[in-house]
Amino acid sequence: MCRNRLPLARAGIALLSLSISAALYAQEGPAPTASDWGGIGLLQTPSARMSEEGELSLTASHTSPYSRYTVVMQPLPWVEGSFRYISVANRRYGSEWLSGNQNYKDKSIDLKLRLWQEGRWLPEVSVGARDLGGTGLFSSEYVVASKRFGAFDASLGVATGYIGNRGDLDNPLGAIDDRFKERPGVNTPGDFNTSAMFRGRLGVFGGVSYQTPWDRLQLKLEYDGNDYRHEPQRNNQKQSSPINLGAVFAVNNSVLLHLGWERGNTAMVGITLHSNLAQTKPMAKLMDPPPVARKPTAQNEPQTVAATEAATPTDWSSIAHELEENAGLRVKRIDRSGQELIVSAEQRRFIYPAQGIGRAARILDPQTPQDVSWWTLRNVRLGLPVVETSLERKTFNQYLDDRTDLATVSRHVEMNAPYARRSETLYEAPLKRFDGAFNVGYRQSVGGPDGFILFQVAAMYGATLRFNENLWLSGTASYNAYNNYDKFKYDAPSRLPRVRTYVRQYLTTSDFTLPNLQLTGTKQLGRDLYGMAYAGMLEYMYGGVGGELLYRPMDERWALGAELNWVKQRDFDQRFSFRDYSVTTGHATLYYLWGDQRRLISAVSAGRYLAKDWGATVSVARLFDNGVTMGAYATKTDVSSRDFGEGSFDKGIYFSVPFDFMLPRSTRARADFMWNPLYRDGGARLSHSHSLYQLTSERDSEIFYRNFDAIAK
Repeated sequence: MCRNRLPLARAGIALLSLSISAALYAQEGPAPTASDWGGIGLLQTPSARMSEEGELSLTASHTSPYSRYTVVMQPLPWVEGSFRYISVANRRYGSEWLSGNQNYKDKSIDLKLRLWQEGRWLPEVSVGARDLGGTGLFSSEYVVASKRFGAFDASLGVATGYIGNRGDLDNPLGAIDDRFKERPGVNTPGDFNTSAMFRGRLGVFGGVSYQTPWDRLQLKLEYDGNDYRHEPQRNNQKQSSPINLGAVFAVNNSVLLHLGWERGNTAMVGITLHSNLAQTKPMAKLMDPPPVARKPTAQNEPQTVAATEAATPTDWSSIAHELEENAGLRVKRIDRSGQELIVSAEQRRFIYPAQGIGRAARILDPQTPQDVSWWTLRNVRLGLPVVETSLERKTFNQYLDDRTDLATVSRHVEMNAPYARRSETLYEAPLKRFDGAFNVGYRQSVGGPDGFILFQVAAMYGATLRFNENLWLSGTASYNAYNNYDKFKYDAPSRLPRVRTYVRQYLTTSDFTLPNLQLTGTKQLGRDLYGMAYAGMLEYMYGGVGGELLYRPMDERWALGAELNWVKQRDFDQRFSFRDYSVTTGHATLYYLWGDQRRLISAVSAGRYLAKDWGATVSVARLFDNGVTMGAYATKTDVSSRDFGEGSFDKGIYFSVPFDFMLPRSTRARADFMWNPLYRDGGARLSHSHSLYQLTSERDSEIFYRNFDAIAK
């Protein structure tokens, strides 16, 4: 059969999906749903559609012999990122001594970018790559267009690689360079394998999704661009038909069930759990004290200074206590400079800075002299003055009396870098020397050859002893409740120092450990310059000394940081003794906030890593208005892919969700999730408590104004 000619029988459905008249154009259509591969699409193939910004989903699907488990993040309206494990039932991961009977697990990353949105006549168009930075076994690149016609959403695309393995068409890029005519094999699993991108013959794919009158049910019909005759690991599958059929049933707003019949002979079953983190609202704060009520307007008319002074002296200690209980502000000191009252405090409860200053203003108003016209909150984090936020008293009271609006209040707020001025100290809080609390610790590694999930659960007690506001000793004691890291067997000879792959020994040698015991000192070295020094058991594998500097101009998009550490590898029992290995490690980092509203954070770090390798780490994260963060990172050093081992280089994804969403009481605590596919020694960085960039995050005024309405809560 001539491969250069596309049979009408194969292309019929795909072409039919775009042949309906544009007069039927309508904005409403089937909601985008996950494909078998987790990303938005039909069954085996992607569409040009995207989820809503901030969507996070987990899809599990099975089409024999493949089981796919995919996490998908939508950090931007036009960017979809997927991270996947594929379990291949009829292939083993490795040798029996290492992996036992564990099925082969393939790890991969997908990326899809929307080029333009759908218009009245033009379809939505996206370009993407599957298995980018994985083993390359399922790698593919594609361009796909989608168009809505009433209750139908049609897609048509072409792909090189796995999605287009049928190879219906010659690659038109071959006219530019003959290398595009053939697709090379994967040379280095784990690399981005850019040399193979968009190379090889093209396969056509497409289909239609249909929203039934029952809003819970969506039907799908697809023409598959893969003929399954070129499956990886010589695992070819019989295909009786290129037509795949499927149905998606919405159990509720968060759960979707998938059923399908694929390859003309194989059933598919799947489930998707999804939520939009950007639109998630905190639960009602039933355990929070209400803000202090505003007294009737008549009682708040200005009084003479003499009358105020004749009243009972202000009890600043009582005010400081009320500020902590109601506004979440642990007060360090209270000063007065002319008509300005300055409260230096650390916010310990509310995640939105405006909420703390709004509550503080309500507390201060009836208890401070009427000739005070500005309240200034100096935000202090671990002894470091970060930002001063000043609120005009008169305007805020007018808002509370319904005589002005929030927009006017926002124009009477000033944010500045902390600075020294002549002032009178009205109150200085005694140093709270000791803090301590019990909590539960959790550590995990997913998808390695030793076991699909390795994890540890521990009971932990953390405590802090303060010598002054800028010097403290903090530590954590841990008792192992359960872990299965005894399965981690990556002990083969390594070309690198074992800076991370002794994880089994560290987590199984002793049940009682001291993961960290760190003496930390902080200091503001200039208006925009901060410093931190530390020494001790910095993390569960390393102890030593180090320091960090950060230059972060107030309200600028950029910041520069540097850190330098000398550390020594700890003994496996995580007590006070050390092994022979030591290293000097450090990095210089450029931070930058992108976009008009500075919601995209990037960091580029270059320097020396724990295995004495040199390289750089790039991290990109999306910060949403409600405090949710989702991001990804990659590290590449002078360690070769061969020396690094499986994975080729260090990479991972992470997202962070405020506990405030899930609790009936406000809190600044966060749930942090990190996915790193493998423990390897290349590109490994030291982990120590605190980051100056995170501590100074509120020097970006966008964080304050992004949730300014919280000032009323």
